Amino acid sequence: MDWNQVLDAGDVQAGEINVVIEISKGSNNKVEWNRRLKVFEIDRIEPAIFPKPTNYGFIPQTLDEDGDELDVLVITNDALPMNTFLKARVLGVMKFTDDGEVDDKIICVPVDDRDSGNSIKTLKDVPEQLIKQIEHHFNHYKDLKKPGSTIVQSFDGLDEAKQVIASAIDRWRKQ
Repeated sequence: MDWNQVLDAGDVQAGEINVVIEISKGSNNKVEWNRRLKVFEIDRIEPAIFPKPTNYGFIPQTLDEDGDELDVLVITNDALPMNTFLKARVLGVMKFTDDGEVDDKIICVPVDDRDSGNSIKTLKDVPEQLIKQIEHHFNHYKDLKKPGSTIVQSFDGLDEAKQVIASAIDRWRKQ
């Protein structure tokens, strides 16, 4: 199935997006959607000391400045299964560079998360400790191979996230 043919980005202006899960929370497998082959592909196995602190996926029909679909971090208590999609509520964006390239990450939660009682409404509702874990992970997950090559620049709110998504949709449409 070609996720970019089946789904669009969602209702970005309402703050709800479609997200395809590539990597489950806690995994150290770096799985990426291969747009050309229309399959998930293991890019690499990360060291076990760097498991993903959140679920990781992408927004269909978007392109980030690095040429891949726009990345998403989905906050849940438990891991979500790979190769599934969900509707998610956008909280904000983690501004991020990887080897000097812009590689921003949209931060969101499931639209209907009864486990948390839908208690996370904005980026400010995310526990500070989880924000620190996300920042630490992305600042250091390449340290064993390329120290200092990744930099978390900031965590910004919903309006900035919507602008990042809109730009990624425009890049997709122009390709």
